[in-house]
Amino acid sequence: MEYVKLGRTGLEVSRICLGCMTYGDPNKGTHAWSLKEEDSRPLLRQAIEAGINFLDTANTYSNGSSEEIVGRAIKDFAKRDDIVLATKVFNRMRPGPNGAGLSRKAIFDEIDNSLRRLGTDYVDLYQIHRWDYTTPIEETLEALHDVVKAGKARYIGASSMYAWQFAKAIYTSRLHGWTEFVSMQDHLNLLYREEEREMLPFCEDQKIAVIPWSPLARGRLTRDWDETTARTQSDEFGKTLYTQALEADRKIVDAVGAVAKARGIPRAQVATAWILQKSAVTAPIIGASKPGHITDAVASLEVKLTPEEIEALESPYVPHGVAGFK
Repeated sequence: MEYVKLGRTGLEVSRICLGCMTYGDPNKGTHAWSLKEEDSRPLLRQAIEAGINFLDTANTYSNGSSEEIVGRAIKDFAKRDDIVLATKVFNRMRPGPNGAGLSRKAIFDEIDNSLRRLGTDYVDLYQIHRWDYTTPIEETLEALHDVVKAGKARYIGASSMYAWQFAKAIYTSRLHGWTEFVSMQDHLNLLYREEEREMLPFCEDQKIAVIPWSPLARGRLTRDWDETTARTQSDEFGKTLYTQALEADRKIVDAVGAVAKARGIPRAQVATAWILQKSAVTAPIIGASKPGHITDAVASLEVKLTPEEIEALESPYVPHGVAGFK
């Protein structure tokens, strides 16, 4: 395993981050495809034993059960101090007023709820899951600053927003002397590269870590174009992400297959190697529902694509509208 600093911090993270949305009670929340705890634990253990020390979950994943499963796995399979544990806040956790969002009340309530479910006194990275248009950013940032000062989070990060919003948040924190975001978890893969226009250059300039979600495009980059899985059929959010440029997307999927065949390696290794070669990227967030998914993610660190291969993978791309947030 390779380890790098998380942006301009001193925190060391594995170059592969394990996304834990896959692990949770399928009867809770909206992820009917998630794995029960008995099926999740072997994968979490495999990832930790492979040297992956960076785990990412969220309060909303399977209505909190993902955090519970991850917390118990860390207790059983690792030393807490060896793990870089990340979770998120924003989405609705209960009906009625103050059950969602980034108000001071919501943040204070949800960090305590997350810590209880995770079975820990602190998280290493506390991230806002989306931009809250109904709460002043000053209120959100001061609350996050207080969470850090209370010792409940070591660092704070953000996920999926416009680059101008992220720049505004960074500027506002500096203006008031509050804790700044150190990472951006955004939507980036061979089928969706719009973040290359503004967000990635901004993060690279400011030395902010980039930890992309869906680096394999919900698995579309790992199989033939017409092949489907149980997840693709039941993943309602995923169905909204890759419908804008089907002809171009198909050419990219075919190109991944061609490079993989020529090298004699799985397509997942090619797609992950592509995102790892982006200079702004710190650690892609890999979902794993089978042991081979973790094996391929780790193996991709050894795959160095040639300029000709990168050109073949990138050339069919066409501009897309915003997907994953608005």
